[in-house]
Amino acid sequence: MNTKVQNGTEIARPFLPTKDFELSKRFYEALGFTKVLDGDVAIFRLGASSLILQKHFQKEWAENCMMQMMVDDLDVWWGHISSLNLPEQFGVRAPKPPAIQPWGLRIAYVTDPSGVLWHIAQRRPGIPHDE
Repeated sequence: MNTKVQNGTEIARPFLPTKDFELSKRFYEALGFTKVLDGDVAIFRLGASSLILQKHFQKEWAENCMMQMMVDDLDVWWGHISSLNLPEQFGVRAPKPPAIQPWGLRIAYVTDPSGVLWHIAQRRPGIPHDE
């Protein structure tokens, strides 16, 4: 049986590890995510995207986990990220400023308190996989 599944309203939400659940929640709020649920897990939303923070930490997993966020204006995001003093406020590595990568994307890098690496990437108009 070949049943066609409707699509268009589904969302995929990754579960991210936290070494310190409360610190991670404050980190994502500072970045600009909106907390929509706070309980045994915390759900955060930014635009059409969302993620789930969990009270689970495995160093090898956290330090190998990467997220990509495509943005319309990386310079505005970089100004926001730079203003947060993330290393002093959250004990994370200093964010890396925007730079063109060998594969063509302009990316800034931010690491969360558990070691998850975020690629904040400039969306390129007319490139379908950047949308």
